[in-house]
Amino acid sequence: MKYLCLVYSDEDTLHSLSDSPRDEECLAYAESVQRSGRMIAAEALHPVRTATTVRVRGGKTNITDGPFAETKEQLAGFYLVDARDLNEALQIAENIPAARVGSVEVRPVRELGL
Repeated sequence: MKYLCLVYSDEDTLHSLSDSPRDEECLAYAESVQRSGRMIAAEALHPVRTATTVRVRGGKTNITDGPFAETKEQLAGFYLVDARDLNEALQIAENIPAARVGSVEVRPVRELGL
């Protein structure tokens, strides 16, 4: 089953805390998940200030700069993995280096059957 591991962190402190992961560590972990055959995709995202939010209400489109909501933690990246079950997906998520300074939300992917 596919699971999306959404990595959240405070952009202002992500790289400045004593336990902050370094890029080399993140790349090494992603490579280890890739070698295990569980990785489908993984990417880091540009800062939230580069985001654009699209809303459609009553047939009218509204486009605004920035994220949909003000939050302390922002979406920093993701891992899309193929795991046997939720427990295996959680094991993958708990080892994502950024989990030490942020959080990782694990959600099953709903297949649309296209």
